[in-house]
Amino acid sequence: IVPIGGGAPWAVTKGFNVTVPETQILSKSYSDPSGIRASGLNIAGERYIVLNADHKSIYGKKGAGGVITAKTGKCILIGVYTDKSTPGNAANTVEKLADYLVENGY
Repeated sequence: IVPIGGGAPWAVTKGFNVTVPETQILSKSYSDPSGIRASGLNIAGERYIVLNADHKSIYGKKGAGGVITAKTGKCILIGVYTDKSTPGNAANTVEKLADYLVENGY
């Protein structure tokens, strides 16, 4: 979980090393996704091909895994999945958590 506008993560899984520059680019990409659509999205040192990007969520793919990000009023959730999960389940989990945070003022 990172703040809107980018910055140090508010909460992170141990070993998931997302950088401040990555969070800043991610945050800006919600209003203008052209850069990540052209060159990919870097999260925690991994580059993902962007499949979908709009004002609420960004989906990326790398091999059999991928990344799902969802924006709330105050933060961006980042979820990474592997070949042991499905993109649909990952998206559902991240999007539902984002909806919950929005409903509770975040």
